[in-house]
Amino acid sequence: MQLKDKVIILTGASSGIGAAAARLFSARGARLVIGARRKARLDALAGELAAAGGEVVTVAGDVVDDAHARALVEAAVSRFGRLDGAFNNAGIVGDMVPLPQMSPETWNRVLEVNLTSAFHLARHQIPAMLANGGKGSIVFTSTFVGHGVGLPGMAAYAAAKSGLIGLTQVLAAEHGPAGLRVNALLPGGTMTEMAPSDAGALKWIAGLHALKRIAEPEEIAAAAAFLLSDDASFVTGSAMFADGGNSICKT
Repeated sequence: MQLKDKVIILTGASSGIGAAAARLFSARGARLVIGARRKARLDALAGELAAAGGEVVTVAGDVVDDAHARALVEAAVSRFGRLDGAFNNAGIVGDMVPLPQMSPETWNRVLEVNLTSAFHLARHQIPAMLANGGKGSIVFTSTFVGHGVGLPGMAAYAAAKSGLIGLTQVLAAEHGPAGLRVNALLPGGTMTEMAPSDAGALKWIAGLHALKRIAEPEEIAAAAAFLLSDDASFVTGSAMFADGGNSICKT
């Protein structure tokens, strides 16, 4: 019960890494506030967790909306009395095209969902954790793309996710004296809805990793659980790879 009784906000919870994290965190004793745009999927997941004995609240909405970020925190405090952690996981890749062909709309949307949303979320989460004596942990889902490896067609995604690492470091420095920890998690290729469906493309992606395979969402969720838990009590300001060796592999 690594996360027993911890109150944790989880965004992007309707599928992929987020849904896997919700199941794992709940199984490890966390009390959850889960958010995503797709309300039907969110409610179905909440029903599944509740049936297994979990405690969960759903707040449907878009992470780019500051009111949604506030509502997630309000739900945690109202239902469970405090906020202990947050896995800010929602994100999008956007159109994968060379920068000269990328529309300003794509660029702005990718940065808004992946980076500006983190500002909204942290802006409301940090005061709630400080009110809880500073005993909190925030984890942002970043990526190896743009931090160790550059992949063509992913300029906006790399820029936004690299920005999360800078944000992580500043927040860790700002609020470390109060006891708050902030880290970025950098997954490798993971079998989610964002992964390509073509077998050849999946094989190519797997080959980029030292382990020569793609992660299951549960593996990335387990890394997030570590960062949110007291097992990581002296880990803050880090950009922690969970990338199967992608960032160091050249073969």
